Amino acid sequence: MPVSGLPPYDDGNIFARILRGEIPSRKVHEDEHALAFHDIAPQAPVHVLVIPKGSYVSVADFSAKASPEEVAGFWRAVGLVARQLGLEDQGFRVLTNMGSDAGQEVPHFHVHIFGGKPLGPMLARG
Repeated sequence: MPVSGLPPYDDGNIFARILRGEIPSRKVHEDEHALAFHDIAPQAPVHVLVIPKGSYVSVADFSAKASPEEVAGFWRAVGLVARQLGLEDQGFRVLTNMGSDAGQEVPHFHVHIFGGKPLGPMLARG
């Protein structure tokens, strides 16, 4: 059952297809809980996506339904990927979008890791 206000999970979304091996990706990391891969349209010199292996629409869905092991494993993978990419010393940003107002394009929970340059403010000011 979906979290209130969220659509049901769509097994045909691009990240589900990547997880099934139907679409190739440039993997950075994979374990039992998460898959990390380079974004196909990077918005920074380093732009990697980290997705859980479970069927979760958003961060709200993930936090409501994922097991404690999945939650811990996913966030450990995010930190591991940032370290593997050498981003800890210079800094990096972790971002997730939830819903259309936030710009979520793929209905599978994921985080973006950005780095490799000064990233500026989180949101446009004005």
